[in-house]
Amino acid sequence: MSRIGKKPVVVPSGVTANVDGQTVKVKGAKGELAFIVPDDVVVALEDGAIKVQPRDDSKRARALWGMSRSQLANIIEGVSKGFEKKLEINGVGYKAAVAGKVLKLSLGYSHDIDFEIPQGITIATPKPTEIVVGGIDKQKVGQTASEIRKLRGPEPYKGKGVKYVDEFIFRKEGKKK
Repeated sequence: MSRIGKKPVVVPSGVTANVDGQTVKVKGAKGELAFIVPDDVVVALEDGAIKVQPRDDSKRARALWGMSRSQLANIIEGVSKGFEKKLEINGVGYKAAVAGKVLKLSLGYSHDIDFEIPQGITIATPKPTEIVVGGIDKQKVGQTASEIRKLRGPEPYKGKGVKYVDEFIFRKEGKKK
């Protein structure tokens, strides 16, 4: 029995949800998103809340039940508030700047890296060593932040590289003479 799946997803004021068969369309202040619920799950809009139930008692239906409910909750939160991931750059001479639809990164390589900003994602650099990735789709925001981090992941000796703000880097001790 899914504990997450049992809870209905409350649709807040200012957000409109429309259930059409297996497709759920949600429109809010920040934008519009849609999610196609898998066939193993039944979705219904009742009393200003979206309820999700498994179609049968199969293992697949029970697995998709909680996932579908979480996806719908993320979509509703995205169109009402939006999502944000913060990245931090550590290292001498390492910096970032946004120029149009391109994020320019200097990460200690012999060349600067031009990262194309995907559609539906906003990237801001309040400081040269800070990157804020935002958007309404939680998956896209996380994927974009992960791709930026992958360009120069933090190393364990000095902590140089791109890391999440809340991430802890385990440090290693260097060579001893």
